Amino acid sequence: MTFAFFPAVDLRGGKCVQLVGGVPGTEVVALDNPLAQAERWVAQGADHLHIIDLDGAILGKRVNASILSQIVKKLDLFIQVGGGIRTEEDVASVLDLGVDRAILGTAALKDPDMVSRLADRHGRERIMVALDVRRGDVTTEGWQKTLGKKAVDLGRLYEEKGAGSILFTNIDVEGLQLGIDLGPTSDLVQDLSIPVVAAGGVTSVEDVLALRDAGTAGAVAGTAIYTGKLSVPRTLEAIRRKS
Repeated sequence: MTFAFFPAVDLRGGKCVQLVGGVPGTEVVALDNPLAQAERWVAQGADHLHIIDLDGAILGKRVNASILSQIVKKLDLFIQVGGGIRTEEDVASVLDLGVDRAILGTAALKDPDMVSRLADRHGRERIMVALDVRRGDVTTEGWQKTLGKKAVDLGRLYEEKGAGSILFTNIDVEGLQLGIDLGPTSDLVQDLSIPVVAAGGVTSVEDVLALRDAGTAGAVAGTAIYTGKLSVPRTLEAIRRKS
């Protein structure tokens, strides 16, 4: 399994932003022209990209679809996309753009069988389920509500339903730039056979390598690459050097 490093382009209000703990109004970064930001990471060697429509995640509908379309049409690399993808038609629309993997969060939590239908229709490798955890509990509705369920239990469920991969986000360390909390991610990886991509708190090259060594299939980095704490080229070089 090849480990992938995903620079994040999070969309809110037509801008590329980074929030602390996913809370609106806590923008650490708010940059115009998200396409230019995506091109920046590609120019620095990135061959994977993680795009989330934050407005869509909160409002339950795809708000920044036109920006996503611009990015996908302009750039030739592996792109996974989430946020506001609530229907099977949404998934088809995103994948038809040329996106490689659609990320389901709230929709999968409400209707686990949707994952099976989508995996059958599009291929399981193109369907990822997001498990976003705060203080051990999986959240929904753009991280606004907790379900009282654990990631390991839901991860097993979605693996059985046909999900090709899991995006595991540790909200407790998201955007703080203080490093990862490896334990919860490691526990999930050990319990599942499908790939797990980790997000939340990725701040240093050491964080990325620790996630890789724990068996994850990839790591998503957001705030730290925008503030300069984490260098995309140096991270990619470290992954190649230590692979």
